[in-house]
Amino acid sequence: MKPKNSAWLPVFAFPLLVSACNKDNENMPQTSAATITIENVLDSRPLVESGTFKNNGASPLIVPGESVSFQFSAAKGQALTFATMYGWSNDLFFAPANPGIELYQDNGTPIEGEVSSQIRLWDNGTRINQMPGASVSHPGTASGAQNVTEVNGTDAQGNSYASAASLMKVSLHYEGNSTFTVTITNTSGSTSNPTPFSPGVWAISYIAGGNLLYPNPLYEAGKPTANGLTNIAEMGDNSVLSTYLTGQTGIFTPLSPVLVVVYSGSENPIYKTGQMDQGKGLKELAQKGDASGLAAYLKTVQAVKEVYILPAASTTVLLPKVGGQAGSSVSQSVNVTQGDRIAIATMYGFSNDWFFASKDNGVDAMQKGDVSSSIGLFDNGTAINQFPGAGITQFNLSGTPLEENKDIEAVPNPNAFTTLPAISQIIKVTLN
Repeated sequence: MKPKNSAWLPVFAFPLLVSACNKDNENMPQTSAATITIENVLDSRPLVESGTFKNNGASPLIVPGESVSFQFSAAKGQALTFATMYGWSNDLFFAPANPGIELYQDNGTPIEGEVSSQIRLWDNGTRINQMPGASVSHPGTASGAQNVTEVNGTDAQGNSYASAASLMKVSLHYEGNSTFTVTITNTSGSTSNPTPFSPGVWAISYIAGGNLLYPNPLYEAGKPTANGLTNIAEMGDNSVLSTYLTGQTGIFTPLSPVLVVVYSGSENPIYKTGQMDQGKGLKELAQKGDASGLAAYLKTVQAVKEVYILPAASTTVLLPKVGGQAGSSVSQSVNVTQGDRIAIATMYGFSNDWFFASKDNGVDAMQKGDVSSSIGLFDNGTAINQFPGAGITQFNLSGTPLEENKDIEAVPNPNAFTTLPAISQIIKVTLN
């Protein structure tokens, strides 16, 4: 609020006011302008999960009659992709057609049972194919730069193959809470093309705005092989591609429009750990990124002076860094006085009910510089948690949160699902 203009006071009154004003100013709180800036500084990754698989017996190869299994989490629209070598070949590999194996029906029901029809046999394009069998020589004759192509009955040299679905059986089992187990079984022994499978890799892409961030992390049909797939296709060595996928796997999350509160007193008005959600609007912020209800409530709290909701320009949510593009930021100018505190809250967008907020009693409004160390990540305790970015009931992944009733607590790191970057590497808060 701007101070009232005193320029129109009668001139003769001025001497009488000087001493009184000086005396009053000694007791008046000092008002100053400040600007708070919140940035999503997360150096995001496009894959939510990835890993490797192999036979855990005496040999890592998966020979006819043997199976391997692994677990992963996924939300509706996400897909499982993997790659493993057709062992008795020069450079063939099995993989689902991009973007991968479908995991949910359109209505959100998890898919279970055999999904072998989604598997394809591919030619890596780096070796001239010999007749498949135990006598194939490795590495074989280089073919020059060729593209990845599907082997559908015969390869480029005219060698014949049984269908991928007859050589490999793939089945899904839903464990609940967005978790699947996939089992890959070598069924090639009863066909004309018996072969071992090599150790392999697998991956799940994030989905945002209905689109997969990395729909083809292992290969692209019609394009040259890359990132270590050749090592799998020619030698059954999954280490190089695994290293690449690990580098592409991590955290991706937007932040919801940021709630900023200027207040006085000894308690943060937004939340309190060790207590259940009070039904004042924090639940909607933590589950859906909607701060409007909480903002309306806070405006009725006596100690609260100002309340702001800060959406990012164009996108509304604060997006993380993607490639070389900087993340989103929002700023707000505030007038503060000595003794004021500032606190914020914003949803960890790809979660069930996690939110970033100022720890304890916020920060001194007169403080300047980077105050990111004052921010914590909290679990609102109102929705059952799932793998962040891969949960079927996460609101921002088109789900409906499953209710629970627990106290608000800090999110541990590592947690039951993943290891997060340091909070200051996700959200940056500055006062100037």
